[in-house]
Amino acid sequence: MTGDDIKHLPLEDLHSAAGARFGAFAGWSMPLTYPAGVMKEHLHTREHAGLFDISHMKLFEVSGPDAARLLNRACPLDAGALDISQSKYTFFLNEAAGIIDDLIVTRLGDERFMVVANAGNAATDEKHLRALAGDFDAKADALDRVFLAIQGPEAWAALARAGIETGSLLFMHGIEPRQNWFMSRSGYTGEDGFEIGLPEADARNLVARLLEDERVLWIGLAARDSLRLEAGLCLHGQDITPEIDPASAGLMWAIPKDIRATGPFIGADALRAIIERGPAQKRVGLKPEGRQPVRAGAALFDADGNPSGHVTSGGFGPSAGHPVAMGYVQTALAKPGTKLFADVRGAKIPIDINPLPFTPHRYRKG
Repeated sequence: MTGDDIKHLPLEDLHSAAGARFGAFAGWSMPLTYPAGVMKEHLHTREHAGLFDISHMKLFEVSGPDAARLLNRACPLDAGALDISQSKYTFFLNEAAGIIDDLIVTRLGDERFMVVANAGNAATDEKHLRALAGDFDAKADALDRVFLAIQGPEAWAALARAGIETGSLLFMHGIEPRQNWFMSRSGYTGEDGFEIGLPEADARNLVARLLEDERVLWIGLAARDSLRLEAGLCLHGQDITPEIDPASAGLMWAIPKDIRATGPFIGADALRAIIERGPAQKRVGLKPEGRQPVRAGAALFDADGNPSGHVTSGGFGPSAGHPVAMGYVQTALAKPGTKLFADVRGAKIPIDINPLPFTPHRYRKG
């Protein structure tokens, strides 16, 4: 990809003015860090409120009499069973039950749903959804929105000060508080927080009001990654891919039992076969001994030196206080406490299977 092919955030000038250091991610020029630095940004989000520009992600509105049936075909989901404003974590699967993308679907009306998709997969997702829509009385429209996330224990208070009340909105629910706005109580940090899709002019006004509050700090992609890793949340393209199925990824909790058994979704037969025989590998948390982070791509070995798996995400966990990682190991080795070794540039680093998440989730569920 050349520099000319890189996409730029609508609010890039605000990030530049805030001293952001940019880097390429999923085809976008993204703020990686701000002057506070990744450690302070991470801890500020856990303690106060972090503001993230996630406009690289894509919102799709799925609407029409068959909107629920379209989503039930595209995802292992019972879209019609969702209450109005209820959100559900789900996936687009291929015929082999590999994860094309992970998504959040929110029901906005009897025949309207919002789908939030990942940046690197937005074009693929749009093509996939529109191709499937040809079989149904439904359509999928990509929305042109700035997308912001505000995460942390003081996120609700900062929004309230900025004139946006969130009191009745619970975790994994979404609403349209104003025309062309979409707001959900969800996020990618393990903390209470919100994601807001809105027109650019509104976004600029909201950002200005939020940043007047000393509790709110811009947070870059580097801290977003360490926050989600501590929370045990998957990054598509690393921890989940079109070659990895939900059973291997430990994500079957996202698929209702009746849908596992009889749902009409793409990949259903393949997923049922995997469940019946049991996955050969499983996603696990990994805690390296010492202070040396173990990065994505490192090979894992058992005590006898046999290949046993690989690391998909890794780094230092500022809140956990030690290196954290996730990866895949043979199912027989997936039990917490199992000791393995990671190959880091020829050195064998002892590493334990560790329960996920590394830091407790603090969502507002009631």
